[in-house]
Amino acid sequence: MLLRKLIITLLIFSIIGVLIFNKRDPVETHLQGSTMGTTYNVKYSPIDTVDDAVMHRRIDDILIRVNRLMSTYDPDSELSRFNQFRSAVPFELSPQTLFVMHEAQRLSALTQGALDVTIGPVVNLWGFGPTKQPEVIPTQAQIQQVLQQVGVDKLVLDNTTAIKLNPDLYVDLSPIAKGYAVDAVVEALLAQGVTSYLVEIGGEMRVAGTKVDGQRWRIAIEKPVTNERILQRIIEIGDKGIATSGDYRNYYELDGVRYSHLIDPLNGMPVAHNLVSVTVVHSSTMTADGLATALMIAGADEAKAIAEYNQLAVLLITMQNGEYVEWVSSQFDQWVTTIKQD
Repeated sequence: MLLRKLIITLLIFSIIGVLIFNKRDPVETHLQGSTMGTTYNVKYSPIDTVDDAVMHRRIDDILIRVNRLMSTYDPDSELSRFNQFRSAVPFELSPQTLFVMHEAQRLSALTQGALDVTIGPVVNLWGFGPTKQPEVIPTQAQIQQVLQQVGVDKLVLDNTTAIKLNPDLYVDLSPIAKGYAVDAVVEALLAQGVTSYLVEIGGEMRVAGTKVDGQRWRIAIEKPVTNERILQRIIEIGDKGIATSGDYRNYYELDGVRYSHLIDPLNGMPVAHNLVSVTVVHSSTMTADGLATALMIAGADEAKAIAEYNQLAVLLITMQNGEYVEWVSSQFDQWVTTIKQD
C-alpha cells in the first residue's frame, strides 16, 4: 500500500513538473495579411469570446471593402468610377467614401491647401501613382495645363453625393485611405470587446491598452535614411494613432536630379526643401495620415506654424548641414513618451 501511494505521489509530481515545464508566457494574437499594395498586422490580447479565425476573416472583409471603394488602382472601384464620370450631375457615393472625402477637405483647409486629394493628375504626370515613371520630365506648360483641373474647391460634397465642378476632376484618397482603414479595423475590434490592440497597415498605426505582459505598446520611429533601417526614437503614445511621411524612399532620379513623390499643389512641382520626415500622433489614424503628408509637403517652417496653431502632436526631422535635426511641437511633448535606448 505504501509503495502504491509513493508511486501515485511521484506520478502527480511528474505531471505537475511537465505542466510547469510546458507552460509558456502568454502572447498576443497576431493576424496579418496583404492589402492596398502593402501588408497589415493586427495584434491583440486573446479574449475567450473572440474567435481569432472569424476576426481574421472580418478584418480581410473590411480591407477588401475599403479597396473596392477607394482604390485608384482598381478601375472598377467606387472612386475610379467617380473619376471616370464626366458630368456635373451629383454622383452617389457610399457613406465611407464621403466620410474620407469630407475629412480630406477639412485637412486641406487646416493645412492651407498643402493636402489636396485632387492633385492625382499632376502626380501621374510626374510618374508616380498608377502610371509609370516618365521618360522625360514634364514641361512647365504641361504642368500648368494639368493644374487647371486640380483643386478641392472643385469638389462639392453633401451627405450622399459628390459633384465635380470640373468634369476632369480626379480624386486620389491614398494620402488618407490607409489611415482610414486602420481606424475601420479598430472599430471592428472594439465591437468584439477588444480594448488592447495594435493595428498597422503599411506603417500607419493605432494602439490602445497594453500587451499581455502589461507593458505599453512601443513604436519605433526610423531615421530618414534611404538604404538602411536605423532607429531615431522609440516612443509610447498611449491610446492613439500615428503616421509618418517622408520622401527618402519613394523618389527617382533623372539626369542626376532627385524627384520626390510628394507634389506641391501650389506649383505642381516635387517638394525640394530640407524637411525629410514628419510624424503625427492623433486620436484618428486617418487624420494623422493626412496631416503627415500635408505637413511634409508644406515644409518645416509652415509645418511648425500649423502644428502649434492647431495644437497638433508633431515630430519633424530636417536635414541641416549634413545632420538630422529634430523639432517637436508642444502637444507632442505632452502626449508622447520617449523611451531611452540602451
